[in-house]
Amino acid sequence: MSNQTYRALLVEETAPDVFARRVTDRPLADLPDHPVLIRVACSSLNYKDALSATGHRGVTRRFPHTPGIDAAGTVVASDDPRWQPGQEVIVTGFVLGMNTPGGLGQFIRVPGDWVLPRPEHLTLREAMRLGTAGLTAGLAVLRITGEIAKDGGPVLVTGATGGVGSVAVGLLSKLGYRVAAVSGKPEAANHLARLGAPELLSREEALAGQERPLLRPRWAAVVDTVGGSMLAAAIKATRPAGLVVACGNAASSELPLNVFPFILRGVTLAGVDSATGPLDRRAEVWRRLGEEWRLEDMEAITRTVHLEEEALEAAIAAILAGGVIGRTLVDLER
Repeated sequence: MSNQTYRALLVEETAPDVFARRVTDRPLADLPDHPVLIRVACSSLNYKDALSATGHRGVTRRFPHTPGIDAAGTVVASDDPRWQPGQEVIVTGFVLGMNTPGGLGQFIRVPGDWVLPRPEHLTLREAMRLGTAGLTAGLAVLRITGEIAKDGGPVLVTGATGGVGSVAVGLLSKLGYRVAAVSGKPEAANHLARLGAPELLSREEALAGQERPLLRPRWAAVVDTVGGSMLAAAIKATRPAGLVVACGNAASSELPLNVFPFILRGVTLAGVDSATGPLDRRAEVWRRLGEEWRLEDMEAITRTVHLEEEALEAAIAAILAGGVIGRTLVDLER
């Protein structure tokens, strides 16, 4: 196997801070010296992948590099007794696809502690339709279901047409919560209504009055994927004893906010760590995503692209431009 090659998306620095992408053959021997070798059947495309694919050093420090923070496939070889050849597994998070060659290549080699068995009631493709976005949404929903009653009031989801937002809307609706969605894409109203968010707010509506110390209390809980002023406005509009779960910074990593929502309304701001959080909690969310939280319409909101297609390039550009609705599955078996 030492002379074997595999196909992968390779991002190279062709001049200082100038990056180019191509699909090429890579030597298997160049993969890191980790104990578990996995043949990747499919991956998914996330915002971090698009950043890595364009040379963003906040995501990936060293090039050449293969992005892909998600991977699902079959163990080929393992020096870790927990994982056996032929076993179907998933890997998400840690530094996969950031500073370790990732799932946009047909093979990965990773530490055994990064690996989880394929959830019993999900196929590899179903797991990657969810991917890190689904796991992140699931972790946010797990926090909300533990603290906010279904009849406690509406739940707001920002960036609702993206991967995390779409799954969060679907999960919350399935579990009986009344969901309102924020999106800059009015054409996505039917998409969001089908997922379970009949109320659609424009970005302008969600940000209205953001300069005030507090806004009219509306939301029992919030799942925010945007950050910045959107997160601040959502916190200011959260009801007393409400919960805001922050899990993204697509707009900004800064938070222009005062302390009044916290000391006058008792609002809680919680974060989601889907990359390095406890494996047992991640496994529990994956179990639920395949069982009682299963979303039967994920295929309808997922676009499939292949490694060798120009469609992958178009999907990367669309994510960076904020033009993606739902999820993008990357099929590596062709």
